[in-house]
Parts: sequence; structure tokens; C-alpha cells
Amino acid sequence: MNNLRNSVRLVGNVGADPKIMVYDNGKKKAQIVMATSESYKNSQGERIKETQWHNVIAWGQQAAIIEKYIEKGKEIAVEGKLVHRSYEDKTGNKCYITEIVLNELLMIGGAPAGSGQ
Repeated sequence: MNNLRNSVRLVGNVGADPKIMVYDNGKKKAQIVMATSESYKNSQGERIKETQWHNVIAWGQQAAIIEKYIEKGKEIAVEGKLVHRSYEDKTGNKCYITEIVLNELLMIGGAPAGSGQ
């Protein structure tokens, strides 16, 4: 049961091209924004679609895979853990963010156009 602690799994679409950062020590980080959607009918019978946005962070080899294969609109499945952190913005305001630190990535759709795959 330990593997159930702080675990999240999502299937959705990438909302923007990944942001890739390479640090001075050579470590690579990828940030993606992922959308998950669900729909239901309200009391008037109208179909309502709700979308949630999630920040996903990947390091090392997974970041390199994301850099090479993931682009806006791609359908993916992720498994990872939730991490909450805070920081100060440029104006000194304290900001809070929740991110999913990636453990596993599954590319559901085909290869991006122009990838040669």
C-alpha cells in the first residue's frame, strides 16, 4: 500500500509546448501544462464541459523524452506525486503552486508531425 501514498494518475492533453531548462550542472528539467476534461448534463439537460489544468515537472531522461516527442495538443498519461511549494514573485507577493513530479509518462497519440517517427 505504500505506493498508493501521494500518487496521482491523469490522462489528458498537453496545453502548450513544453518549457525546457538546462541548468549549469547539465541537469535538464521539462515543464508541461496538461488539461483534463470531463463533461456532464446539468439540470436543464445542457452538456457542460469542465477542464482542469495541471502543472507537470520532469527531470533528466524523462525531460529529454518530453523535449523530443511532446508538443501542444498531444494526448498523454502521467503518473507521479503531488508537490506543493511557494515562492515570491518579482513584486514580493507570496505565490503557491501545486505540481505533479513525473514518475511515468505514456504517449497515447501518434508521434508529433515532423519528428521522423
